[in-house]
Amino acid sequence: MSRIGKLPISFSSEVAIEVNGDRVRVNGPKGSLEESLVHFTRIEVQDGEACVLREGDEKAMRAAHGLMRSLLQNMVTGVTEGFKKDLEILGVGYRAELKGGDLVLSVGYSHPVKMKIEDGLEVVLRSPTQLEVRGIDKQRVGQFAAEIRKVRPPEPYKGKGIRYLGEYVRRKVGKSGATAGVGRA
Repeated sequence: MSRIGKLPISFSSEVAIEVNGDRVRVNGPKGSLEESLVHFTRIEVQDGEACVLREGDEKAMRAAHGLMRSLLQNMVTGVTEGFKKDLEILGVGYRAELKGGDLVLSVGYSHPVKMKIEDGLEVVLRSPTQLEVRGIDKQRVGQFAAEIRKVRPPEPYKGKGIRYLGEYVRRKVGKSGATAGVGRA
């Protein structure tokens, strides 16, 4: 039995889990999420706990068992608490701003980079150099944060770019000036 898959998922009374055929829907105070079940798994809901069960004991079934349980746990957490990713922008003149439904990044290119904020996601600017991506779907929050980071990833020489808050970027030593005069006559 999968160590992760066999753990029950506890949820409060404000969360409702509905299973219709091969679809599972989770409703909560922050919204609702829907996911399709892996074809050899099923979900039993009773007394504020949900259990994910599987039909067989093959390797693919065991792996999917743990995956389905993690997806369901993330859905329950998302509709009750939500998810967030914090990003920071480092570099002289680098900043972010919100204009309408767009996130506008000025990160050293000749033009500002506009990114459309998807439905179900929220971007909060704490300062022009710190932003937070929030939402109820863990995958979409992480994907949008990764797309923001991809605009200007942190570079190892000066440390400039967009990084996750608390992310460590290993710094490299640049060219040394020791050989600057060699070879001149």
